[in-house]
Amino acid sequence: MSGEEEVVLHGMWASPYAKRVEIALRLKGIPYQYVEEDLLNGKSEALLRHNPVHQKVPVLVHNGKPVIESCIILEYIDETWKSSGHALLPQEDTYRRARVRFWADFIQRQIHWQVFEKFVLTITALGEAREEAIKELRKNMELLEEGLRANFFPEGIPQHHFDDQKNVRFLDITMCAFFGLHKAQSEFVRTTEIIDLQRTPLVFSWVESLKEVPVVKEVLPPHDEVVNLLRGFRQNAVGSSPQV
Repeated sequence: MSGEEEVVLHGMWASPYAKRVEIALRLKGIPYQYVEEDLLNGKSEALLRHNPVHQKVPVLVHNGKPVIESCIILEYIDETWKSSGHALLPQEDTYRRARVRFWADFIQRQIHWQVFEKFVLTITALGEAREEAIKELRKNMELLEEGLRANFFPEGIPQHHFDDQKNVRFLDITMCAFFGLHKAQSEFVRTTEIIDLQRTPLVFSWVESLKEVPVVKEVLPPHDEVVNLLRGFRQNAVGSSPQV
């Protein structure tokens, strides 16, 4: 990367979407300026200008040109900085690349959105709605476990696999960004672990291994601060101030 290039990331400290981009930039060794956005009390003029459609983070601004949506940003980073020697997506195996994209999308849409947009919002509803949300969440976690095992690690995660940070790639970034805070998420919703060692041992070991990677440790936010943020999120969503 030449000295003339400028990379700016607009993010929010607890956003898994922004964390996904931060991890990718650090793995690639790309110098960048980070701009923290206050999504509740006032988004910056730059964020609104660069992302007028969604007005959300993350936004990557490369030499004045904005790129939005975390999956698209990751692919942009991978394609733009090929010389880093750390490919996030499989370069030659197009079928494997398609599978990586599919399961990353499944994690984002079927599990993460469900936890925060459906499960969290139904937690204060009647018991039946809450139980249905939990049941669907667990079903999708089990589908994820089966899919990851069949497609990527049929024998489980090799010991010390992630000691080499070059083994942390697109799907791994998605796993740790969205599940790295699973203990805080589980504490908040006051149910059994979202990632269950008994039901989903591969997912559990995958995430716990990734959390020990130095780059991931640097990026993931503190447990207690995430729990407090989720409390505020729910209170705003339901228009009340219950004790969790």
